[in-house]
Amino acid sequence: MSERIGQVVKEFRAYTRRMKDYTETIGVMSWDMRTGAPKKGLGQRSEVIGTLSGDLFKMSISPEMKAFLDVLAEPDTYGKLDPITKGIVRECKKEYEKSHAIPPELYQEYVVLTNKSESAWEDARKNNDFASFRPYLEKILEYTNRFLEIWGYKGHKYNTLLDHYEPGMTVETLDSLFDGLRLKTVDLLKEIQERGQATNPSFLEQHFRKEEQRRFSHLVLQRIGYDFDAGRLDESAHPFATGLNPGDVRITTRYDENDFRTAIFSTIHEAGHAIYEQNISAELIGTLLSDGTSMGIHESQSRFLENIIGRSHEFWSCFFDDLLKFFPRQFQGVSLEQFFRAINQVQPSLIRVEADELTYNLHIMLRYELEKALIGGDLTVAELPGAWEEKMKDYLGVVPPNDADGVLQDVHWSFGAFGYFPSYSLGNIYAAQFEAALLRDVPDYREAVRSGEFGVVKKWLTDNIHKHGKLLEPKEILESVTGEAINSGYLVRYLEDKYTQVYNL
Repeated sequence: MSERIGQVVKEFRAYTRRMKDYTETIGVMSWDMRTGAPKKGLGQRSEVIGTLSGDLFKMSISPEMKAFLDVLAEPDTYGKLDPITKGIVRECKKEYEKSHAIPPELYQEYVVLTNKSESAWEDARKNNDFASFRPYLEKILEYTNRFLEIWGYKGHKYNTLLDHYEPGMTVETLDSLFDGLRLKTVDLLKEIQERGQATNPSFLEQHFRKEEQRRFSHLVLQRIGYDFDAGRLDESAHPFATGLNPGDVRITTRYDENDFRTAIFSTIHEAGHAIYEQNISAELIGTLLSDGTSMGIHESQSRFLENIIGRSHEFWSCFFDDLLKFFPRQFQGVSLEQFFRAINQVQPSLIRVEADELTYNLHIMLRYELEKALIGGDLTVAELPGAWEEKMKDYLGVVPPNDADGVLQDVHWSFGAFGYFPSYSLGNIYAAQFEAALLRDVPDYREAVRSGEFGVVKKWLTDNIHKHGKLLEPKEILESVTGEAINSGYLVRYLEDKYTQVYNL
């Protein structure tokens, strides 16, 4: 590599390091907004985040960025770059090509809107008032469509939004994956309802003091490998994880003192995201590659930890004695077997984050269909609550009694995350594929979990997935770990095996 190219690389790495610094700053301010910042300051905080996000956006499409990419993305030069610089160039080029035609002032307006919209969503959900949130969502949809006209799209407009969260994914691929998964899910659900031997889960719906739930959650997090020296657990209206850098990855949960499952499984889910980012390779810190490679892969880690590990018989064999110490009255006379079957009870329900593992994907398919219709112009925001009710009845056989438990239950649309929801089901599909590979490489991993030796699983995940951050793209990670492309058959097989055990089919 010539001295001139070496100098360009040095300046490029310094420039993108500043971009990462902006990202961390915005992340801290956004986390604070969602975990207890004074309500009267939220408007001004939104403006500040909008300004910083606007500056970061300008850096990603600036003449300086174009000059860097003109040199470093040139094929002969690109081929000689070290892997990390090459990955950063790839990501910056993708972002530049997507966004350089968007006026910075338009993007800043959008960021301010979405920050205000998220606060409006919290109030609307609390007050069961979709009408108050509707104007925000309509404006977000307007901006999204303006951006889509600038970005361009091939086939369905929704393809471009999918690609933001899962590079290379299309409506055609997703429809095929979801159609097969839906049919198998409905068949298995019918078999469970007709022949399954159920356990009454009512003992999970007693009074569980928040403080005891918090302490138990801390215990579980520490044992499964969440590093509290590099993170913290807080409370928010909607559980989330914020990865600032591998040394600071924060999670939140939501406590329901009348249902034990809400907090513990939300906590384990967010820990899956966090453990991923806490174990990204140190050499990627401060770069734009210090992040999950895609939302589907990210969700594979949270869904793997929450469901394949966290709802397994082996996991609760490890933690059941501790559970009885924290909640002796609530679980008096309850056996491990009863508990295991109760937390895996299948019951079509209203709330996505509280859905059982089998019917969860139906919640995602519902949102995916509604998003496609909104983006395609086949559905208006005003029609959304009614369409939601119709699809809930069609997909799950239940109808929400109000908008708080229906169309307002998720935070994602309030910050414009159209295209995000499919990541959850993609995560389930990836997770089952990864588990098959884990069983191949570590055949006794389940016994390690039963013994509380979670480091065995964490090491395999770190070596194969976590450490790469965004250095490898999702397809590269999936194929390097499993040897094949995305395949929903592993998820179907996993669900059939599990619920045969749970329901004695």
